[in-house]
Amino acid sequence: MRREAESAGLGELEGGAVVFNTCAVTAEAVRQARQAIRKARRENPDARIIVTGCAAQTEGQNFAEMAEVDLVIGNEDKLKAHSYRALPDFGVNSTEKLRVDDIMSIRETAAHMVAAVEGRTRAFVQIQNGCDHRCTFCIIPFGRGPSRSVPMGAAVEEIRRITLNGHAEVVLTGVDATSYGADLPGAPTLGKLVKAVLRNVPELPRLRLSSIDSVEADPDLRDAIANDPRLMPHLHLSLQSGDDMILKRMKRRHSRMDAIRFCEDMRAARPGIAFGADLIAGFPTETEEMFENSVKLVEECGLAFLHVFPFSPREGTPAARMPQLPRELVKERAAHLREAGERAYRRHLASMVGTTQRLLLERDGIGRAENFTLVGVETGEPGAILDARITAHDGEKLLAIPLHSRAAA
Repeated sequence: MRREAESAGLGELEGGAVVFNTCAVTAEAVRQARQAIRKARRENPDARIIVTGCAAQTEGQNFAEMAEVDLVIGNEDKLKAHSYRALPDFGVNSTEKLRVDDIMSIRETAAHMVAAVEGRTRAFVQIQNGCDHRCTFCIIPFGRGPSRSVPMGAAVEEIRRITLNGHAEVVLTGVDATSYGADLPGAPTLGKLVKAVLRNVPELPRLRLSSIDSVEADPDLRDAIANDPRLMPHLHLSLQSGDDMILKRMKRRHSRMDAIRFCEDMRAARPGIAFGADLIAGFPTETEEMFENSVKLVEECGLAFLHVFPFSPREGTPAARMPQLPRELVKERAAHLREAGERAYRRHLASMVGTTQRLLLERDGIGRAENFTLVGVETGEPGAILDARITAHDGEKLLAIPLHSRAAA
């Protein structure tokens, strides 16, 4: 987005420009975006303010009606330079500001892949966008459109280029990454893509997955997790709840036991693997017993990294029309679930004390173990990969003494 906006000349505008890439996952995310836009206008009275992203796609008219906003563009156009050209004049009405197309009509598999993030040792490659599922709580399909995948050859070439540019780790990302390939000729799977990357880019030290839907993990993906040491032993799972009735009302495609069995199988196949998960607290109709099933799932799946979301009704979704719980109760349950996550994370840290881990140094004094755990280590250059002995933890990260180091590439 920065590259395309600069090529369109936004950086040369008198007063400059501020581009907001918004999130629509929760009402709070939208509220914070609006708050940040108002603050940006106060601090930059002469700048052009452009709003894009998922909230702009789903609530474009609301942003266009803000006096602080000069232009609203849709998700599909935010990576195209022409979208940033010919900004409307100040004071135009909201209709002229709003340039958001019907994202459900988008079908092409354009490779919207990053060129690696500047100054980082880790690069993110988006191999899939959009979602064809209709979970009852989720607004994302209406912000991102239908599922579409980057062709395997293009993805492999991009990862090769990033690797030769010096990045030691590549993360494959997508809105619904495990649906990768269903829209491509021959319907390749995420597992086939992972194996193709590992086979064709032997120079890449570490490949990582961002978030997956465990019920969609294909045999090739399971095999790569179990047998290829360059695929990192860390999976972030889209679980959302630990109660079967709530999962049905969410229109999820897995059961509680499916989640537990997947974690058990992967842990047996790859000892030392760590799991993270997204969980929603306070979904409509959730009883105390149902909520406790989510709390218990943290331990039963052996989760180490938790992302907890208090349920947020999104207008236009089925869950927004279901009987809602009191907001205070939702917040209380989210806090309770986060406490369970914090206890689980500390147990995870304690379990790694005394082990030897291979670290990728991200910045001075901080690295990541292969299972994504944060590690403090006092030596080494960012981008270096080194082995270290874990001596303790401070509740937030592991503490380590390096054994030896080698170049990342």
